[in-house]
Amino acid sequence: MRKGIRGIHVLLGASAIGKYSVEDLAEIAVRGGAAAIQLREKIMPMDEVLPIAKRIRKICSDILFIVNDRADLALLSGADGVHLGQEDLPIVYAREILGEKSVIGISCGSVEEAIRAEKEGAAYIGFGHMYPTSSKIKITNPRTVEELALVCSNVPLPVIAIGGITPENSEPLLELPVGGLAILSAFSQAEDPEKVIATLTRRFTARQ
Repeated sequence: MRKGIRGIHVLLGASAIGKYSVEDLAEIAVRGGAAAIQLREKIMPMDEVLPIAKRIRKICSDILFIVNDRADLALLSGADGVHLGQEDLPIVYAREILGEKSVIGISCGSVEEAIRAEKEGAAYIGFGHMYPTSSKIKITNPRTVEELALVCSNVPLPVIAIGGITPENSEPLLELPVGGLAILSAFSQAEDPEKVIATLTRRFTARQ
């Protein structure tokens, strides 16, 4: 069974997107070599999103399945872990819910936040946003490549760059020792998502 944090993380909303359902997109991501799929659904009620999460869990039998924000949904769906924001449930409580072997990632926007997350037991850091993105309202400016490099050099955890990343703008990030790249709209809204995930996984693998 191949389960590792390093690589391309694909973020998906729970509802169908364009001509592909979320299950279709999950299967494409798995076939394309994604390291993890994160279900990022902030609106849909539990009784609607849980069956979707369980289906994605089955699709992700050989890769990490992470739920964004909601430790309860992660637990009920059998996910490998949860990804938390700075204002979400503290890592220690998420681990009480999900167990010691759970994979808990946390979003960070500075080296100080990343160092604190590592000390609190995070398994990986999500750092960004790196580029302008419409998938989530941002109140801060994009982070710089220099800031990303600083986090990578100060935290002994996989650092997953996130925010507006596409195949076209990924190269400067892959020149750094990042643990991976997280993609959302560049994949889910692409005319050819298979090409997107294949391109990014190939580029990430080539730098190893």
